[in-house]
Amino acid sequence: MTAALRGGAGDVTVTGLRHEPVGTGQMGSSYRFHLEYAAGGPTGAGGSDGGVTTAPRTVVVKMGAGDPADRGVVRQGYRKEVGFYARLAGRVRIRTPHCWQAAISPDSRLFTLVLADAHPARAGSQETGCDVDQAADAVRNLAGLHAPFWNGALLGAESSWLERSDDAARAFMGELHAAATAEFVARYQAELDPLDAETLRRAAALTYRWQSGYEAPFSVLHGDYRLDNLLFPADGPGVCAVDWQTISIGLPGRDLAYFLATALPPDVRREHQAGLVLAYHQRLVELGVTGYSAADCFTDYRRGLPHGPLITVLGCVYAAGVRTAGSDRMFLSMAERACAAIRDLESLELIEAET
Repeated sequence: MTAALRGGAGDVTVTGLRHEPVGTGQMGSSYRFHLEYAAGGPTGAGGSDGGVTTAPRTVVVKMGAGDPADRGVVRQGYRKEVGFYARLAGRVRIRTPHCWQAAISPDSRLFTLVLADAHPARAGSQETGCDVDQAADAVRNLAGLHAPFWNGALLGAESSWLERSDDAARAFMGELHAAATAEFVARYQAELDPLDAETLRRAAALTYRWQSGYEAPFSVLHGDYRLDNLLFPADGPGVCAVDWQTISIGLPGRDLAYFLATALPPDVRREHQAGLVLAYHQRLVELGVTGYSAADCFTDYRRGLPHGPLITVLGCVYAAGVRTAGSDRMFLSMAERACAAIRDLESLELIEAET
């Protein structure tokens, strides 16, 4: 721990520590470490603004979960999260925990992140949703991820761990999504509105065309930018994004649409979505994005809406965790809200006409 912190917290010496598990992650395990320092050493608090120079009293340490021999499927996610903190976090304007150490083994089955502790900030609740002020904070924060890499040629330098999907990968994803959708609809047949079931099937059938049809604009995507992966402070703005194992390169409107469609009840989204998309666009402009109008942004929001069914269905059907009543309610709420948004904004009709 001393070696990890000396990279950004000065000449510190950790003399004692204790830890306890935090969170319920399935792909990784997280722990809060309480640290003691040699007498006279610097002390302070961690943060999420990338400018931490003092030694924190607590940090969060994230590592792989389960038997390393069984991590073949998830190790790409480990590479992505470590890659983000090691190579991209210093170049983004999104609030995310400061990272003192990002290390991974050659086979990507073992990794360690030493991160700032955002306590007492609390994760959002996907089932409960958020209010409009929180949504505005979240979409402006999201623009801080997209703007620095907007149509960025420099992303090619990250191709060893952050690649764009090729045609074969998109075709495979289309088949996977269709199969998972059939299972999702069958699992929740008693609770799922038939109209939502049909929207899910239509979205899955368009996955290949949808992913292939929009090459620009592009940027880094969080991929799972939803309330459970956002830490909100007790008062006011300052949301912080965590869990970077699903990042990719693609249409920025996918992150925006996924968040707004799943975070807000349909009636609230309908009333406020225009203003929230505009807030996101205004932040893009503030951060230097040019040649991209507010009208273009709203159209990309419509184009991005199938990301909701994609991530919801795949996350539900292929989740490693034990199925619970709470997880069922969460996935159903996400599916219902995403489907309502797709129909309201005629997203599938737009994609069919354009691709």
